[in-house]
Amino acid sequence: MEFFVNCNTGTLAPYTTPLDRLRAQHVYRRLGFGASAETIDQAIGQNPATLINNLVDQALATAPIPAPEWSEWTNANYPEDDDLARQLRRAQREELNTAYGNGLLNNNLFDRLSVFWSNHFVTEIDVYDCNSFLYEYVNCLQRNALGNFRTFVSEIGLTSAMLRYLDGAFNNRNRPNENYARELYELFTLGEGVGYTEEDIIETSRALTGYVNRGEVGCTKITFNPEQFDADPKTILGQTGNWGYDDVIDILFTERADQIAFFICKKLYLYFVHPDALADEAQPIINGMAATFVANNFEIAPVLRQLFASEHFFDETAIGVIIKSPLDLYLNLLKETNFGYNDGTVINILDAAAMIGQELWDPVDVAGWQRDRAWINTNFIIGRWLTAEVFIEQYFQANQDQFRALGIAAAGPNGATINDPDVIARAIIDKFLPKGLLTEADYNIAITVFREPYEDTNMFETGSWNMLLDDTPSQVFLLLLHLSREPEFQLK
Repeated sequence: MEFFVNCNTGTLAPYTTPLDRLRAQHVYRRLGFGASAETIDQAIGQNPATLINNLVDQALATAPIPAPEWSEWTNANYPEDDDLARQLRRAQREELNTAYGNGLLNNNLFDRLSVFWSNHFVTEIDVYDCNSFLYEYVNCLQRNALGNFRTFVSEIGLTSAMLRYLDGAFNNRNRPNENYARELYELFTLGEGVGYTEEDIIETSRALTGYVNRGEVGCTKITFNPEQFDADPKTILGQTGNWGYDDVIDILFTERADQIAFFICKKLYLYFVHPDALADEAQPIINGMAATFVANNFEIAPVLRQLFASEHFFDETAIGVIIKSPLDLYLNLLKETNFGYNDGTVINILDAAAMIGQELWDPVDVAGWQRDRAWINTNFIIGRWLTAEVFIEQYFQANQDQFRALGIAAAGPNGATINDPDVIARAIIDKFLPKGLLTEADYNIAITVFREPYEDTNMFETGSWNMLLDDTPSQVFLLLLHLSREPEFQLK
C-alpha cells in the first residue's frame, strides 16, 4: 500500500458546503468509529459546523464510566486464595472493559479521544497490576478528554497508575527518580529535545518528590509524604524557587506554552487528519490550531471545533488516508453494518484487537502504539483478514436477515434501487470503503462476487431479482467477505 503524501491545501476556514455522503461518513469514521446507513443519511445535507458542534457538545456532555464497587479496593479486599483472587481480578477487568467497549461503540468523539489520550499518557496495566488504579486512570482520561489540557497533565501525573508506571511512587528526596520528569517533557508536553535540558529534568525530578506513600497493603492509593519532598531550591526552565508538583505544571505551561501547543496539536493532526504532518501544507494548519489552543488557555474543545469544521479536514485528500487501528477495524465493521451485538461481542472485539497489536491499557511501551503503517506489518495483516472474516461469519450465523437489511439500507432512505444488483453492490462497497475501490475492474470483480448466488438464474436479465429474495443475505455476506481483504478496507 503506497504512502499517502499530504497534498491538502485546504485552510482552517470553515467548510460551508452541505455534507455529501462521502464527507458525512468521513466525519463519523474520524470523530467516532463509524455510523449506520441511517445515521449517515441523516447527516447528508447538514451544515458541517452544525454537525461538528453537535458531536463536540455530545462529547462534552457524556459522563465517564460510573465507579464500580471495587474502584478503591486494595489487595486486602480480595480472597486470600490466590486462584480465587485472580479470577475476581479478571472478572473486574472484564467488567470495566465491557463498559468501556460499549462506550467506544456509542460515545463517538468522547471515547475516540479517551483512546487517543491513553496512547499519549501511556501506562501499562501489566506493570502496576491494580484494577483500582486502572479505573482511576480511565476515569481521568474520560473526564479530561475534551477539557483543559493543563489540568489533564496535572491530574494524570498524580494517578496511582502513572506514579507506579513511571516510578514517581519511588521518587524521594534522598534518591530522586527522573523517569516521570523526562516523560513529562519528552512524551507528554514538549517532544523529544524541545525546550528543556537534562538539567531541567534533574531539577524537575526533585520538585516532583514526595508522592511515595504506598501503604503497607498492595494497590493502596499513592499519596504525598511531605517528609520525602525535596524542599531545597530548584531551577526549572530558567525559574528558581522551592518548587513542588503544582509549580512544575505552572512553570511549564507559562514558559513553554507555544511549544506545548504545537506538540499537542501536531499529535491531534496526525491522529485525526493525516499521517504526514511534516508536509508544508500541514504546518500552517498546526500553527493555527496551536494559536487557538494558547488563546483558549489550553482548552481542547475549541481546537477540535476549529479543525473538524475546517476546509482542511473535509478536503478530499484527507479522506481515506489513515490506516485503521485494530479497534477501528472491528468497531467500524460493527457500527457501519448496524448489526446486533451483546457484551460478549464487545469482549471478543477487544480480545481480537489485542491479538493484532492493540491491547487496551497495555501499549507496547511508554511511547505507545506507533499506529498507521505499523498496524499492517507482516505480523498482523493476515490476522486482520482472518479475524474480520470470523466476525462477519459470526454475524451471519447469528442473524442472516440483518445482512438483507444492510443491503436495503445501503440503497438509500427510500430503498428505491433494491431491484438493481449493481447499484446495491456499489452502494455497499462505497459505504465500507472511504473512497470506494481503486479501479472499475475492481468494482466489476466485487459485483461478480455479489451476484454469485443467483448467477445461474436469469433473474438479472429479466429484472426479477430484488433484495427481498431468500438468498440475498448470502450475497451481502459474500461481498463483505470479499471487501474485508481489499486494501481499501484497511483505510478510514
